[in-house]
This record gives sequence, C-alpha cells and structure tokens, in this order.
Amino acid sequence: MPLRPSRPPAPFVVCALLLAAGCTTVGGSADQAGPGRELSAAELRASAVADADLGPGYTVTVMKPGHGETGSGGARETADVPACQPLLDAVTPAASVGGTVPTPGPGDPYAETDLGVARAADPEGGVYGGLLGYRAGRAAQLQADLEKLFGPCASFTSTAPPPADRSRKAVRTRHRLTRDDTPTPGGADASTGFTLTNESGSAVLSQRAVVARVGPALAVFTTVGVGAEPATVPDERIVRQQVAKLRAAQAKR
Repeated sequence: MPLRPSRPPAPFVVCALLLAAGCTTVGGSADQAGPGRELSAAELRASAVADADLGPGYTVTVMKPGHGETGSGGARETADVPACQPLLDAVTPAASVGGTVPTPGPGDPYAETDLGVARAADPEGGVYGGLLGYRAGRAAQLQADLEKLFGPCASFTSTAPPPADRSRKAVRTRHRLTRDDTPTPGGADASTGFTLTNESGSAVLSQRAVVARVGPALAVFTTVGVGAEPATVPDERIVRQQVAKLRAAQAKR
C-alpha cells in the first residue's frame, strides 16, 4: 500500500500496492460487498481486529505505520524497473524520516493503521496487516493499475542504499513475482494474492501477500519465509475477521 502511490515511501501506501495483483479471484458476497463509506483515521484504527475478534491463541499489536522489519535500516529499496516500485513499497516499506509521517498527496491513503498478529500455535508465523483508507474510487484504480505488473515485474532487480553509518555497500537484489490463487472473503469487493521472492544471497527470502479491497479501503496481510521454509498463506481467520470488521465499520452511519 503505487504508482506513488507508492505505498511505502512512507508508511502509507502499503496496501495499495499489494492489491496490484489483480490476479486473484475477484468477487465477494453480493449481499455484503458494496461502496462503503470512508472512515475517519480514528474509525479506521478502531476497525482493526483485536485479540477478542480472533479468539484464544491470537495476540494483536497495533503498530506505527511503516513497520520496516524487512527494510534496509530505514532506507528505501529502489526497483531498477520503476513500474515495479509499488511491489517493493508494499512489502519493504521504509521507516519515516525522523519519525514523522509525510503529508499524503491526492492519490495517497489519507489514513493508515498497521498491526502485527502472533499465534501461540505458530510463534514464527506472524502476520503483518495494514489498513489503508482512500478517497472514493482510488482503491479500485490502484488495483486496476497494479494488475498490470505481473508481466513486466515477473523478474526484476532492486538496489538498497548503504546505511547512514556506511557499514556496508549498496545491495543489489534479484526478485521474482508470482501470482497466488486467493479466494475473496465474504464482505470484500476484490482480493489479490502474490508472492515476491528475493533470490540473491545464500537463502531465498519470500514474502507472501493477500490484499482485500473493502469499499474505499484496502486491507493487506503479509508473511515472510526464508530458505526451506517459504512464506505461508496469511491466516485465513485473520483475513476474514478483519474484512468483516472493516465492512461493519463502513456500514455504520
């Protein structure tokens, strides 16, 4: 969460990007999907799933936008093919400079809430989630634009600048993008899934994403895998519950 909308140049464009994958099943429940209203920043944050929504064994932590755990010391990783930048922004957002969040532009999300979900049954299988609020029509447009990336971005490279302390040189990475068949959860207008792999280095890093469009908002869920343990499909319960809670919030007047 593009087409700077590049999600993450700052924390927000995160989800949007992910949507890009229009590859997956698009649909949703006809009785639930619909335009939905734009939520305020406070309402969007309140619509994030909580421990109680998921049940025993789940722990949710709401985070500051721009999680950056897969980024390069806060520096933005740049795709050699400009059209592929949204994909990197979606899965490796850079930390905001000085801890501040830039003022969103006309096409950027006007609000964002990020969260991490851990499961007692799978301590290593955490899920990162992001909720992005867009003005009318923008989320759908981003999805349409991103759907065009599977061809040109099937294989591309990127460069991560050296850290501020210059402890290492810039790093070049080879990536591969593949679509994942992803069912659209009830209540969502569309759903997209893809896996982005980092194929440079001794161990392959994979990042799997599922993005759901719910009215004017995007909800993105990602997991990370390394080597023989590739990224897993984001927990379906988390996806379903988050979509349902977001849709319910949009339905309130």
